[in-house]
Amino acid sequence: MALGVYFVHMGFTPDKYDETIKKLDAAGQGSPKGRSSHFALESDGMIQVFDVWDSQEDFDAFGKTLVPILTELGVELSAPSVANIYNSISG
Repeated sequence: MALGVYFVHMGFTPDKYDETIKKLDAAGQGSPKGRSSHFALESDGMIQVFDVWDSQEDFDAFGKTLVPILTELGVELSAPSVANIYNSISG
């Protein structure tokens, strides 16, 4: 069953998001195994992220690359909200 993962981190500005994407691409993780959708939402000058993952294992494996990048950029990490995807409608 797919998972929805929602991140709200303090200090995750659009500039830090853009830098994170560059660093993930450089690390070969721009399109990681198991992530089917990625949404970056901007609200009040901060980025929030919603991803859809095939499994917790795929998400955890990606975190091994993502967390050090966010830490290096000074983003204040908080635990994501994770839930099973019950339904998805496109369009």
